[in-house]
Amino acid sequence: MKLKVLSELDTQFQPLALVVREFRKNTKGRKGQDLVIAIERNKGYISAYKTRIYKDGEGKDEVNFRFVERIVKALLWVRGGYKIIIAGSKTVGEKIKEAYQKGGLRDFDNGFMARCYEHPFEVVVTDLEHAPVTAESAAPVGRHLDGCRIGFDAGGSDRKVSAVINGESVYSEEVVWFPKINSDPMYHYNGILEAMKTAASHMPRVDAIGVSSAGVYVDNRIMIGSLFLKISDEDFEKHVKNMYLDVAKQLSKEAGREIPIEVANDGDVTALAGAMDLNDNEVLGVAMGTSEAGGYVDANGNITGWLNELAFVPVDFCENAAVDEWSGDYGCGVKYFSQDGVIKLAPLAGIEIDESLSPAEKLKVVQKLMAEGDERAKKIYENIGVYFGYGIALYAEFYDIKHVLIMGRVTSGEGGVLLLGKAQEVLDKEFPELAKQITLHIPDESSRRVGQSVAAASLPEIK
Repeated sequence: MKLKVLSELDTQFQPLALVVREFRKNTKGRKGQDLVIAIERNKGYISAYKTRIYKDGEGKDEVNFRFVERIVKALLWVRGGYKIIIAGSKTVGEKIKEAYQKGGLRDFDNGFMARCYEHPFEVVVTDLEHAPVTAESAAPVGRHLDGCRIGFDAGGSDRKVSAVINGESVYSEEVVWFPKINSDPMYHYNGILEAMKTAASHMPRVDAIGVSSAGVYVDNRIMIGSLFLKISDEDFEKHVKNMYLDVAKQLSKEAGREIPIEVANDGDVTALAGAMDLNDNEVLGVAMGTSEAGGYVDANGNITGWLNELAFVPVDFCENAAVDEWSGDYGCGVKYFSQDGVIKLAPLAGIEIDESLSPAEKLKVVQKLMAEGDERAKKIYENIGVYFGYGIALYAEFYDIKHVLIMGRVTSGEGGVLLLGKAQEVLDKEFPELAKQITLHIPDESSRRVGQSVAAASLPEIK
């Protein structure tokens, strides 16, 4: 595999985006066969992805499986769901089914998705005649600014709330809290309720409530959330899963009428805030911090309900690539577009970092060197930029993208500018068709007109 823009520090990097392109080229005509990969999630929504593979039984079955397994993994974590449907190859389909069984290669993915969607995970193999077609939600979510709204942004160290009237914040506050170290769910419930009542007191009424929070949310229910780390599984089921809905019920009871609520992942709300600021749609937001977080606003300016867990989307096809400790998988975004990516590249750049330091402290060491103009640090950010350029090309397989916003502590300072410049070089030289349609941005937080909690307030539609 020949890269037009080299990954100088990580010489074994094999961009999955190029593998996808090569597969398409090499399986044209009689050399290959059609394959449809579909993911089904809540409410029967289906995302279908069409590709090509080599013909079954002609010596390329293992090559096919390895390629399809990576695409399935990517589609699963972009869209989210509890069912994989493979149409067009029984050989590949059965291998995927085996990989996603309990105790199989992708046992982690099975368990995570089953919990998120409260449904046993399954893989279905069928023929092309019965291949499912895409059936996505068309309901608008976000960008509604009419009426009196509460916008709540639940962070790990502070909670923010805004009272918003017709798109203008009339009151906002930030309160320090400690959700990650509290095991009593009433601490969280009372904190959220108090914040919303405070915002409500600054408006004549409450027409809608929007919530932005880290975690996975399905039908406004909390399926997985880092704010509730210390809460037992039993208390999570009883008191946490419906917490935001319960708060809305309490406020509705006090108001004497039903108040709609919409809960979304903070990555999606960040992308929504960026889209509102840009006054455009088809925005992919990527936050590079402790992990890699993603968010997306579609062509209609709405949040999709997709999972957008880019940390678990594979970007490197090399089987010797870095392994994520949590999922046990290789080549996934968390090891490329987060502080882990910086730490991984540091020794390759000739930078020795004290192993006793925390990951955040290790990142600061490299950032300090970067601020001092150290050439080794520059190479790290340039290499992440190469990763990211090829990563964007892969993400474009699953998203319609006009704008990419990058944010997070990894992108701060001159390092982020270098990173984005190198990503642009990759698009220009390797994917000129994408370079024409995608604009890359680093938002200036200080000049951002639309805040996170105001964007959150815009989530529900008032009917």
